[in-house]
Amino acid sequence: MEILTEKQIASFRAAVSQCRKAAVVVHTHPDGDAIGSGLAMKNYLLSKGRQAELVYPDGFPSTLAFLTEGESLIDAETDKAAAERAIGGCDTLFVLDMNAFRRAEELAPVLAACPAGLKVLIDHHLNPAVEEFDLVFSKADISSASELLFWMLLGAEGGDISAIPDKARYALMTGMTTDTNNFANSVYPSTLEMASLLLASGVDRNDIVSKLYQSYSAMRIFAFAAMLYSRLQILPGGVACMVSDEAFQTAFPLAEGETEGLVNIPLGIGEVRMSIYARWNGDHFRVSVRSKKGCSANALVSQYFHGGGHELAAGGKIFVPADIPSQAEAKDFIASCVAQFLQTENH
Repeated sequence: MEILTEKQIASFRAAVSQCRKAAVVVHTHPDGDAIGSGLAMKNYLLSKGRQAELVYPDGFPSTLAFLTEGESLIDAETDKAAAERAIGGCDTLFVLDMNAFRRAEELAPVLAACPAGLKVLIDHHLNPAVEEFDLVFSKADISSASELLFWMLLGAEGGDISAIPDKARYALMTGMTTDTNNFANSVYPSTLEMASLLLASGVDRNDIVSKLYQSYSAMRIFAFAAMLYSRLQILPGGVACMVSDEAFQTAFPLAEGETEGLVNIPLGIGEVRMSIYARWNGDHFRVSVRSKKGCSANALVSQYFHGGGHELAAGGKIFVPADIPSQAEAKDFIASCVAQFLQTENH
């Protein structure tokens, strides 16, 4: 199957060849796909004798810490000066797992001002801001940025998977696994082929699954049970809604990343075609939306929650007080937005 054309592979190979000092940047609140693809890109560049630094806008979940052991990374939230030096001093900028500079939030102006001679986008989200980049690799019908990068690296190496560093292959398998929710969604024939090739090359998927899904705290189970029993509401139209406010998080404290997967659970209910989970984040709610085929998570989030993503998986925000006066109004606000969205969708 052809994921990329020979011309695209050649342009990527040329970008790596011409690069001497690279900055690799991923989106804010980086998830497994962002960290996985970013680390893979960085380690691949290093294996080619290039200088490369991975910059992320803010902290990532402790559940992904196993990926970054022994790695030198730059957290722009804690060391903005270092991030600005890395981005301002590079000759090639690689942006992964985000479709526009704005997805880096506070780091967006720094990226826009980057003087690099070549800015490269590698992403799988809808509506890439092509005008911001010199070279764009964007494919929405693929599981993850990690998968897209895998096929790019494999193509650049003429099909020799052993030429991709061990750390990069492990990171790519991890990123793809998280973005498919362990092969539960967004899986394509190319995704399974990627997994097969990586397994055959020696990547320990059992180790990845153990660290991703079998190392949570007991509090995560308690929190999920409490949320699903006492706070899950099924709105008209088959939309499940859950809101985790400050009071709930005080009662059930979870580390960043431990709520991963919660939003998918209500989709197991036959009548539910969309699931919404809103989690308080200091001064706003972070909103995660997942949907079944025929119901667009991306359209809902784009119209009402200041975000976007994929057709069946998207994320956004609810701001206080810009959208709602206080946390207490979150559920009613979501219900109102959903009602308007469904009314529009049905006409």
